[in-house]
Amino acid sequence: MDIRQLAPGFAVAPQIDPSDLPALAALGYRTIINNRPDHEVEADLASAAMQAAARAAGLAYHRLPYIPGQMTDELVAAFAATLAVAEGAVLAYCRSGTRSSHLWAMAEAPRLPLSEILGAAAAAGYDLSGLVPLLQARGAR
Repeated sequence: MDIRQLAPGFAVAPQIDPSDLPALAALGYRTIINNRPDHEVEADLASAAMQAAARAAGLAYHRLPYIPGQMTDELVAAFAATLAVAEGAVLAYCRSGTRSSHLWAMAEAPRLPLSEILGAAAAAGYDLSGLVPLLQARGAR
């Protein structure tokens, strides 16, 4: 697993496997957010399989698929709402972790300074410079 911490209690990762979920629970994660659409993965990594494995490991599971190029206000709002009610540490994943980092950044833009968001993402290996105008607009709301 390639877990990349973006904030206390929040990390992203490239695609995880159902067999990773007990280890994630042992690491202290309590909530999993799947940002990967089912059409991108085989059946053993699809949301139904991941949800079953998450529940078996005692983890809360949320499916918020993010199709590349289709980050909507509704998706960002759903991601922010999920973070707001999540109990314990959260791990969000997609193919590379990039889409999950984008959603985190957009959800946090109203409350965190832009430099903090960009710095956290860069430290985790994600370049969010292309999102700066969107982050600035969301932060100004």
